[in-house]
Amino acid sequence: MVINKKWSELSTRGRCLVAAAGVIEVTLLLAALIDLKRRPADEIRGSKRMWTALAFVNLFGPIAYFTYGRRR
Repeated sequence: MVINKKWSELSTRGRCLVAAAGVIEVTLLLAALIDLKRRPADEIRGSKRMWTALAFVNLFGPIAYFTYGRRR
């Protein structure tokens, strides 16, 4: 069961975990977008437009791009 808590009700550890998750998510998003901008289209599986849109899907979009979207 999920219990919704306000930010003020979270423990210090809980606040740090939420903040760290946010930083990781934004960092992965920015890294994916920068890589998409710099990488030639022939080194990407699929279209750049598709991967750019998918990069904005929470944490899974950037991870999917780095795992499946780039050609070796």
